[in-house]
Amino acid sequence: MRARGLMLDPTSKIQPIVEYRPIRFSDLHVLEQMHADLFPVRYERDFFLDVVNGDGIISWGAVNTSRPGELVGFVTAKMVSTQDSEIEDLFSYNCLWEDTTLVYILTLGVADRYRNLGIASSLVQEVIKYATSIINCRGVYLHVISYNQPAIRFYEKMLFNLVRRLPMFYYIQGQHYDSFLFVYYVHGGLSPCSPL
Repeated sequence: MRARGLMLDPTSKIQPIVEYRPIRFSDLHVLEQMHADLFPVRYERDFFLDVVNGDGIISWGAVNTSRPGELVGFVTAKMVSTQDSEIEDLFSYNCLWEDTTLVYILTLGVADRYRNLGIASSLVQEVIKYATSIINCRGVYLHVISYNQPAIRFYEKMLFNLVRRLPMFYYIQGQHYDSFLFVYYVHGGLSPCSPL
C-alpha cells in the first residue's frame, strides 16, 4: 500500500513516500533497535525472529522509499482465539459466535522524526483491515501502560474502546504499572456494556 507523500519538515521540498508492507528479515536489526529505543520493556531475540519470519506474528512495516527502504514504523500482532484471550467475557454473550478470533496488537512504533504524519494511524488501519478480512474475527485489542497519555489519546481517536483497567499489569525496572485494555470491535463484536 502506498501513502501520499508526507513532509518531515513543512519548509522542505522533499516529500518521502511511505509504503506499508510485511516486515522482512532485512529489517531485523532496525526493528530490534527501534523496539529498544521506543519501549521500556525488553523483547527477546526470538520475538524479533518470529516477526521477520512470520512465525505466528503478523506485521506491517512503514518504509520510507526515498531512503532505500528505511523502516520508519512498524506494528506487530497475532491471532488469538477468543476463548484463549483475557477478554473472552466481552464476547461470550452470543452463543452463535463459536470459534471466533481476535487480533492482538503486540507492538506499534514510529521513529521520532516521522511522528505526527499519520504513519501510526495507517499501520493500525492495516491491522483493522486485516481483522475485518477474517469473517470470524470479532475485534482488535491491545494494552497501553497507564501513564502513556499520548497512546491513550491516539487509540481513543482511532475509535478503540477502553474496556478495562488492569492493576499492576506491567513490571518494569522494579516497579508495577497499571494497563488499560482497548478493543476495536469488528463484525458486530460490540460488547453489550462496558465493564468500566
